[in-house]
Amino acid sequence: MEQPLVSVLLASYNHEKYVEAAVRSVMEQKGVSFELIVVDDGSPDGSPQLLKRLSDELGFRLIHRPNKGLIGTLNELLTYARGKYYCTFSSDDVMPPDRLARQVRFLESHPEAVACFGQVIPMSESGVVGQKMDPQFLEAVPEIHFDEFFLGKKALHGCAEMFRTETILGLGGYDTRFFFEDYPLYLRVLYEFGPQPVSPDIVCCYYREDHGSNMHANHDRMYGEILNIIELYKDHELYRRAVKVWKARWFSALAYGQKWNALKHLPKLASTSPEFLKRFPKLFIPSFLLKH
Repeated sequence: MEQPLVSVLLASYNHEKYVEAAVRSVMEQKGVSFELIVVDDGSPDGSPQLLKRLSDELGFRLIHRPNKGLIGTLNELLTYARGKYYCTFSSDDVMPPDRLARQVRFLESHPEAVACFGQVIPMSESGVVGQKMDPQFLEAVPEIHFDEFFLGKKALHGCAEMFRTETILGLGGYDTRFFFEDYPLYLRVLYEFGPQPVSPDIVCCYYREDHGSNMHANHDRMYGEILNIIELYKDHELYRRAVKVWKARWFSALAYGQKWNALKHLPKLASTSPEFLKRFPKLFIPSFLLKH
């Protein structure tokens, strides 16, 4: 088989309703040699049968086996990747035309970069694509630094990446100690290799907004894990500040829609930092008057 320039790694789990659109959007990419590798992580719905039919039709590599979880699946996918570059892709999202070609061209012309990040556009559960890029990710343009990401000043979307495969394999892939796949890896890349470019005009993903299975609604689990991750950098000069920042964000998320839970967490999350003090009044303001 021809050596692909880029590998698209798709971990599929229980997305029978969406995975066909995701797969077809990848297989319709033009202008660059690529491979699509799909691991179905023991889906109990009809995904395995659907993916088998699509694999027979479209010719991508498909592995189906018992459930291992997302991190284990991504590390397995990474071992199969033959491309110089790779990106992961969610089984419920849609890849815009020319995404792969444009990101590969960028990395080929910037040999000093080990990663390239782009932009995303929200898409409704039914597949209606929005008109504008998600503004929070535009703030990272033209490049993102470790300090900015560590302190939550700038954000990266998990489906807007492309990496040099050899680099990520050299780092050992995805950290199995955490259930987040992207945040620990992005932190490490920025820490080890310095600032990485973020394109303002390469749209990497139409991402499907919350359709009832969004882990980010579980604030205690999500922010608790972020604090576990940043503890890896407890010797960094910004560590204490980062803890206060992320605790303030945790409190803010709870104060929006789970005020009793926010009150219960107050002794653990409160501080005299500006980040916390500006969010504290949210506890007393009705949710319908607050911006999410």
